[in-house]
Amino acid sequence: MLIHPLDNTYCDSIVDLILPIQQMEFNIPVTLAQQSDLLDVESFYIAPGGNFWGAFSEGQLVGTIALIAIGHRAGAIRKMFVRKEFRGKGSGIAQRLFETLVEYCGEHGISELYLGTVSVLQAAHRFYERNGFHRLEKKELPGYFPLMPADDIFYHLHLVNQQ
Repeated sequence: MLIHPLDNTYCDSIVDLILPIQQMEFNIPVTLAQQSDLLDVESFYIAPGGNFWGAFSEGQLVGTIALIAIGHRAGAIRKMFVRKEFRGKGSGIAQRLFETLVEYCGEHGISELYLGTVSVLQAAHRFYERNGFHRLEKKELPGYFPLMPADDIFYHLHLVNQQ
């Protein structure tokens, strides 16, 4: 399995991975029109100082994770999705994607991570909590955190060993 940054040449693959997971697998009422970031990852994630990574198995995109640099030495995690047949501790894909993001944060002076998710993604909640995230109420989020309409659960992680 390989993990590497994605640019706009991967947008179709990103959409093909993420939308079915959101809409069909978890019945999250979100459309591509509500996620225009998926059609221009370079402008939305990379240009402002974040990144978008993909995990590949035999040339197929099987997982993603993205980071929005939101200033204040902080970042917002977005678009963490892994194809169903590649999930779980056995594959370690989600963990490797997350570790790639954390390494990037260390190299770019980001010491605070925030994320929003939806209540139906219980396995994701367990993953974040296993990785040291603490749940927050929406009102506890900093004003500069970019809210997504579907999100109803929020997390924060202070990264140690940051300058």
